[in-house]
Amino acid sequence: MISSMVILGEGRRGAGESILGHAGREIDLTAPLAPVFAYGALETDAGTISVTLREIFDDQISVEIVSNTSDVIPETLNEVRRWTYSNWSPGDPCPQCSSPARQVPMRATSEAKEQFVLAICPNDHRIWVFAEQGKVNRLIPVTNFYNELMLHKNIRDPKIALDSKRFFTELQNYSDADLTYAFLTYNKLKTKVRLPESVTLDRPERRSLLQKFRGLFS
Repeated sequence: MISSMVILGEGRRGAGESILGHAGREIDLTAPLAPVFAYGALETDAGTISVTLREIFDDQISVEIVSNTSDVIPETLNEVRRWTYSNWSPGDPCPQCSSPARQVPMRATSEAKEQFVLAICPNDHRIWVFAEQGKVNRLIPVTNFYNELMLHKNIRDPKIALDSKRFFTELQNYSDADLTYAFLTYNKLKTKVRLPESVTLDRPERRSLLQKFRGLFS
């Protein structure tokens, strides 16, 4: 699709963002900013250059290529390493830092043929979901996901519920079922992947106060 497009001009984010589309079309700068579809970076001796590609909107695609260390990308540079979340597959380490990522397979019925995996990197503060069909990875906004997790866990303390950074430092406190349920409820509000009806998850059972006391003395 991209190969059939041309650069229509600069996007609303200014220098570094190009809008791709079909020749003759005009850019609508009043349209909402589309969600991120793919993200990666080129590490060089002149600093890191990030590449962000957004979802298709009105037959146009935003591609942003910017330096993370300066306003201008040098004309000559030496590549050290490149990485992207788009190439990640279950079992791989985090593309950015190469450390192990927590991987949560979606609990599905036996009839579900497609695999979905929720991946979380505490080091880079990233969440993404892998869909086997098309081998696509989609980044998940941390704040929105954390909100759903807090609602599910019935955590109302503002110091905890409003501090999404705690998610990565306290990741070990949440079970796979907690994280999966939070994703499924988030995905209903902000669809990232099309889940088949066969992908289901029962709400994790919550123990009553009496059951908790019994557990302490058992």
